[in-house]
Amino acid sequence: MKLHELAPAPGSKKERTRVGRGLGSGLGKTSGKGHKGQNARAGGGVRPGFEGGQMPLYRRLPKRGFYNKFAKEYAEVNVSELNRFEEGSVVDPAALVEAGVLKNVRDGIRILGNGEISKSLTVIANGFTKSAADKITAAGGKVEVV
Repeated sequence: MKLHELAPAPGSKKERTRVGRGLGSGLGKTSGKGHKGQNARAGGGVRPGFEGGQMPLYRRLPKRGFYNKFAKEYAEVNVSELNRFEEGSVVDPAALVEAGVLKNVRDGIRILGNGEISKSLTVIANGFTKSAADKITAAGGKVEVV
């Protein structure tokens, strides 16, 4: 096969229909829009979800819950991810971002107890689960809450 022999699969390319180009085209005069009415006008038609004036579904359904804009959103790190640091090092939010464990610290960091830790580290964070704190101290490390 050569470059000049390349061609799209038969039937995959279709010419667009040009409307309003005379009676013989099959889509002349009103261009398939019928006579007058909302959908025949330029810019006509209704918005998505419009039900002809009937109370729309998104307004008929009950709303539930609320969004607490004061809630703190913590970045979560599992104990198993702390093994990438060297023995005896201090693990703080800046170190976690630098090591690529986290992209964004958000409102603080919370250490979760999923996995195992084999190195003695000093971990500084905003919060620890009980199991995470137990695993870090059992490995010979220290836990500091900011």
